[in-house]
Amino acid sequence: MTREIGEIRHQPTFRDDVPRPVVALGSDYPDGYLIAPHSHRRGQLLYASTGVVVVTTPDGAWMMPPQRGIWIPPGTVHEVRMLGPVRMRSLYLDAEAARGMPDHCQALGVPPLMRTLLAEAVTLPREYAPAGRADAIMTLIQHEMRRLPPLPLSLPLPANAALARRCRAFVRQPRLHETIDDWSGDLGLSRRSFTRLFRRETGLSFVAWRQQACIMAALPRLAAGEPVTAVAIDLGYNNPAAFTTMFRRALGSSPGTYLEAKG
Repeated sequence: MTREIGEIRHQPTFRDDVPRPVVALGSDYPDGYLIAPHSHRRGQLLYASTGVVVVTTPDGAWMMPPQRGIWIPPGTVHEVRMLGPVRMRSLYLDAEAARGMPDHCQALGVPPLMRTLLAEAVTLPREYAPAGRADAIMTLIQHEMRRLPPLPLSLPLPANAALARRCRAFVRQPRLHETIDDWSGDLGLSRRSFTRLFRRETGLSFVAWRQQACIMAALPRLAAGEPVTAVAIDLGYNNPAAFTTMFRRALGSSPGTYLEAKG
């Protein structure tokens, strides 16, 4: 899920003191681009029409395939990594405009109307005139944002240091066949103690977390055009049909349908 070689590190310089409730910003990034950890006074809705984006915070990781978005609450320290060329469109909302949005990072579906509004928003002046067309577009955006459906594309990371190291190692090289017994043995815990620790630290069962990690590892490869068969076998599935069944059960559609650019 990470790229250690040839990545480009960047510290953002976005100014969030523009006197408007919503500010839009559009940027294009090359494959491997990494925006260093930072935070904003405003909340951010991050959307990409192309490429895959991974947002990492001290609490976990969120993955955004093409045509999806991620909500980042105000003050959240986060790193942003690009997998493939990314065309990004972001909205920055002040406290009042962000009212009603989640108080935690959340991957979100972005329907066609919202995509159109985002594309238009980045063409507008930063300090648009109140009560004009631009103001009306930004007001509609605030209404539509609260209707964006949540998506299960997060991967909580534990605070426990030993367990966190084991989780990060799995994320770097996920394997479906790894079991509770494998992990509990590595950590020197009984099976029962491990399962209690894992759920307390992540909020998920080991099996659910492992599946989510596999999905997040698969998505960038699928978005890059790799065959489902190759991805499925690398993750440890016996055949692509079993992987597709899991993917559909978790995300509601087949890999091809899920990643297809719409609108």
